[in-house]
Amino acid sequence: MVIADTGFWVALGNSRDKYHEIATQKFIALSDHGETFVTTWPVMTETCHLLLHRIGHMAQVKFIENYHQGAFEVFQLGFDHAGQIHALMKKYADLPMDLADASLVLLAEHLGHGRILSTDLRDFRTYRWKQHQPFQNLLLP
Repeated sequence: MVIADTGFWVALGNSRDKYHEIATQKFIALSDHGETFVTTWPVMTETCHLLLHRIGHMAQVKFIENYHQGAFEVFQLGFDHAGQIHALMKKYADLPMDLADASLVLLAEHLGHGRILSTDLRDFRTYRWKQHQPFQNLLLP
């Protein structure tokens, strides 16, 4: 499974985004190699908000339609994750870390890897999962 961040989803859904072409190519290439994609509800919320405001209503509807058709899975956050989220947001307060990014760090810890598709180079070069493991950005190495 490959972790998908908001910037990847927005680039994929917006043909005017500067990362659209590479996001499309990566999505196709990884899919062709049997990879599956996973994200979190905070990332989905952020993605819908950005698609709605940058492109329009139908862009967010298409994103949710893709989810409904099984294009990606969603990692479920629970109350038991609250302490970890809080600790991460405090640790990276200087960036600052938002809920969507904290959820992806927890997802990496759950999966045991940090293979991610993200346009957020600064943050995902800084964040560490399991305290010291770096992310591997497959979109923009």
